[in-house]
Amino acid sequence: MLGRATVKPAYVATPFGQLRYWHAGSGLPLVVLPGLILGASVRARQCAAEFGDRTVITPELPGIGGSADTSGDGMEGAAQTLAAAWQALALDDAPILAYDLAAPLALALHKALEGRPCALFAADLELARGWAASGCRTPDLTPRPDGTHLTALWAHLRDRHLLDPRHPTLPAAIGAPLPTDAELDETLVAAATRPERYAALWNDCLAAMADLGDADSSTVLEDIPMPAMIDKRLAELAVKAQPPRELRHAARPARTDEVWCDYVETPAGHIHVRRAGDAPRALLMFQSAPGSTAPLTPIIEGLGTIRSVYAPDFLGNGRSDKPKYPKTDIPALARDALTLADTLGLETFDLWGTHTGACVALELAILAPERTGRVVLEAPPLLPPGFTADILANYLPPLKPDRWGLHLQQAWNMRRDMFLFWPWYRQDRAAVRKLGVPDAQLLHDWTIGLLSSGATYDRSYRAAFEYDTQARLPLLTRPAMICAGPADMLVEGLKLAERIAPPGTVVTPTPATIWYPGQMPTAVAETLTLYRDFLGGRT
Repeated sequence: MLGRATVKPAYVATPFGQLRYWHAGSGLPLVVLPGLILGASVRARQCAAEFGDRTVITPELPGIGGSADTSGDGMEGAAQTLAAAWQALALDDAPILAYDLAAPLALALHKALEGRPCALFAADLELARGWAASGCRTPDLTPRPDGTHLTALWAHLRDRHLLDPRHPTLPAAIGAPLPTDAELDETLVAAATRPERYAALWNDCLAAMADLGDADSSTVLEDIPMPAMIDKRLAELAVKAQPPRELRHAARPARTDEVWCDYVETPAGHIHVRRAGDAPRALLMFQSAPGSTAPLTPIIEGLGTIRSVYAPDFLGNGRSDKPKYPKTDIPALARDALTLADTLGLETFDLWGTHTGACVALELAILAPERTGRVVLEAPPLLPPGFTADILANYLPPLKPDRWGLHLQQAWNMRRDMFLFWPWYRQDRAAVRKLGVPDAQLLHDWTIGLLSSGATYDRSYRAAFEYDTQARLPLLTRPAMICAGPADMLVEGLKLAERIAPPGTVVTPTPATIWYPGQMPTAVAETLTLYRDFLGGRT
């Protein structure tokens, strides 16, 4: 049953940034600090199954995954962020269950809550004490040009489950079941979102383990090694607990001019949305496959000055749920977007999409012309049939979590080679691109975007190459701009677009592809002006 319990992702806004958390159940609340060897999403599923009679709330620790970075503030800063989320969610005197190295963080949280009478429990505390005794710090996780920092992180996480914490050359003969390859991959993607922050939190908590032996700590933190014992103590506490209440939806921050995140629950699944702006008119923005909308952040912010921007990760990509339908195609992605608009209460909207997202925007405009205003299609795929067939055969190899982390090098080098060749698998001089390899940090971010999509990364990608853009484009009836920057590998499609686009469509090159690395600031600003002018009806 473990891993099958339904958990729901959400965000809560704090003065220090947003915190992502998972919740499940409807009983008395239990707050789980997930520790540092399993991702919060994995731990949330386990605890939701283990404590099914409670509302289990599992925050992703600050600086990890989708939670805000509290850089430079150490464990105290992390505790302050958690305390602010606690207050926003009105968790009152909910008990706290802290796993492994989160135990000292639970004490810091208790202090930040100013002595609120919430019970503190620790699980896997002996693991954490063993790591502290053996000085088990993280390896250097600074992004490296060859991607081997991801392999080092994978080995660090896997070995914490495999090895005896006090004798780290020996395998541990007892302990919790080992995580699956997929669970370990899920954990790595969260930890590697900002690997330097994960390392800092690990090392801060490791150092703080020395304080857990003093008298004050031992009277506050109760070490309960068995889930059944925790259940018994929780039942004793339930007599004094307040009646359960529905969790508040508190994702929206005070400032909306910067990008913020939300989850929208739709019949198709939980869709992760990056948002900006507070204008009366909405703009739906669609990504290029295979990662998430994170690279679109400068465009989301740039157009958030004139629109309320909603940029969803496709189902199967980024932080959205995996799709429930067996095959992904562009019409399915367009219907998902329309369902999202319905759920958000958006009666009408403008559209902006790039590459795969351009196909989705085009199909949505055809599907719901009465709700669509203006449409920007950046570099829609308009490729010769033979080239498309070659791409479908070679561009999208399976990407599956591997026991030894071999898939990490596959993902890294696929992403790297996309900057070197078009298509990336055609390793010859005639296929070289002039983009250049980005720095290790940016390449790291793009690789984590790919890994966050996991085994379904290829579904939206494949849908774009299977979509008959050439046949669908003439059916567009809304005012549209078709464009591409000079470095875009699909820029040649503008020539065909000029011939087949409906009359009145603006077909034009742009000075930049804003979400590409290495774009000149003046070119980015000019491109944003073109978008704003078109969406405002001035061109």
